[in-house]
Amino acid sequence: MASFGIYGLGRMGQAIALRLLRNGHRLHVYNRSPGPIDLLVQAGAQGATSLAHLVSQLEAPRCIWLMLPAGEPTDEALVALSELLSPGDVLIDGGNSYWKDAARRAAMLEKRGIAFLDVGTSGGVHGLDRGFCLMVGGPAEAADLVDPIFASLAPAELAPNGKEPHGNRPGFVRTGPCGSGHFVKMVHNGIEYGMMQSIAEGFEFLAAAAAPSRLANEKFELKLDEIAEAWRRSSVISSWLVDLAAEALLNDPQLSAFSGRIEDSGEGRWMLHEAIENRIPAPSLAAALFARFESRTDARFGNQLLSAMRMGFGGHKEPPSPN
Repeated sequence: MASFGIYGLGRMGQAIALRLLRNGHRLHVYNRSPGPIDLLVQAGAQGATSLAHLVSQLEAPRCIWLMLPAGEPTDEALVALSELLSPGDVLIDGGNSYWKDAARRAAMLEKRGIAFLDVGTSGGVHGLDRGFCLMVGGPAEAADLVDPIFASLAPAELAPNGKEPHGNRPGFVRTGPCGSGHFVKMVHNGIEYGMMQSIAEGFEFLAAAAAPSRLANEKFELKLDEIAEAWRRSSVISSWLVDLAAEALLNDPQLSAFSGRIEDSGEGRWMLHEAIENRIPAPSLAAALFARFESRTDARFGNQLLSAMRMGFGGHKEPPSPN
């Protein structure tokens, strides 16, 4: 197994680090701001003061998992680390990167003998306890080297139907060559957009059933939290997203803590570009993405619920109001 470090200790990076520490891994961590480092040192990690310091703490073969914003921050970190690491080491991009960047990054690192894995990572702030869904792209040799880490991060429970998962463990799949991991994660998030939008719109219908404009015999004062609780248990639409909706409505029936302004993190746009370029129909994704754009000027109950679900699974905060 490779000696392991993490660079980037935001919500997901911290959860990944803490889950690995819980499972007995020796872990080295670095972050540009020291607060998260201090927290993880208290939990048993070894903190670093710079990337060079992080690399110096690791024994060959080294593996460093990046959990950074997509684009330039990840590129800069990969270039910096490529100058510090040695042939046989492994770099992982576990952030929400654009899948087409992976091949370029892998080629740059391959010149130095460094392997690259693009790992689509889902699980949000609950991944610490539930485990993470991992979509791993890149060379098999590098993935094998890091496999004990993947085993600790993936969920421990059986599939929802109680059966053994198809594959070697729950919540884990090797998707193929570099780029495939983030491609699969992009599609995952596009599906998530559509599912969340349909749930939000459905509950907006339920809330609107009490509108004063409705005829008296067609007006219903529905208890949305109780409906959500019923649906989450045995309905065909039961899901973690419905669980989050039920919890949000139970704690705040009017969703007064949410303005209903919903950000999009990029994957939906990338998937829609892919759909246009390859003439793949994706009307549900397109509608869900455009609804997020609309939410920034038109706050409605459904948008508030969608925002509450995003906060529930990923800790995503609403974008600031332009006013």
